[in-house]
Amino acid sequence: MDFSDQRLSYEKGELDQQLVPRSPFELFKSWMSEALEQQVQEPYAMSLATCGADKKPSVRIVLMREITDSGIIFYTNYESAKGQDIAENPNAEVLFFWHELERQVRISGHIAKINSDKSDTYFQKRPHDSQVGAWVSQPQSGQIANREIMEQTFEQLKTDYPEDKKVPTPDFWGGYEVTIEEIEFWQGRANRMHDRIVYSLDKSYKNEDGASWVTKRLLP
Repeated sequence: MDFSDQRLSYEKGELDQQLVPRSPFELFKSWMSEALEQQVQEPYAMSLATCGADKKPSVRIVLMREITDSGIIFYTNYESAKGQDIAENPNAEVLFFWHELERQVRISGHIAKINSDKSDTYFQKRPHDSQVGAWVSQPQSGQIANREIMEQTFEQLKTDYPEDKKVPTPDFWGGYEVTIEEIEFWQGRANRMHDRIVYSLDKSYKNEDGASWVTKRLLP
C-alpha cells in the first residue's frame, strides 16, 4: 500500500509565541478544554512511550486521569511491561494527538508512583466490572492459553465480589505521575509551516511570574 499521495492541508489554527501564557499548564488545560468542547473522542487518551534496561522503546495508549500542578497522572498495573520499564528507567514521553483540531502535545518528564491512598480513592470510583477486571489482568501482559480461562476467572471474581461488596484495590495496581520537564505544543499550519512552541523547565531561571519555564519556537 502506497500512501505517498495522501496529504491534508492544516488550516484550523495558529500558535503565536508572543501570546502564549507563561505557564504550559495554562495552555495545556485550555487546549484540553477546547478538545472536550469540540467533542474530540477521548482527548485524554495518550501514547505513553517507555524504555527499560533492554533499551528497547515501547509505546501504548493509556488514559490520563488528572492534570496536577506539576504533571499528569494515569493508572495501570505496576507489574505490567510499562511498569517494569518505569522501574528500570523512570523517564517517559507522552503524546496527545487531536486530529479534529490539528494539534498535538508532546510531554517529556520523570515518572514515579503516586501515593497509595490516592490510587485507592480512584480505584473505588471505577465501575465495579472494571475493578474486577483489574484483578483478572495479573500478571498484565502475561501469556494465557485462551480467552475462556480469562472469562472464567472474571465470572468467578464477580461471584466472589458481587455488586454490593467492595472490591479491594490490588497492591499491584495504582497511579503514576509524569512530572513535566518539557512540553511541546504543535499546531498544524498550511504548507507544512507548522507552529511548534516548546516550554522547558529551568530551575535556575525565573520569569516575571516566578515560574521556571523557558519558551522557544522550533522549525517544523
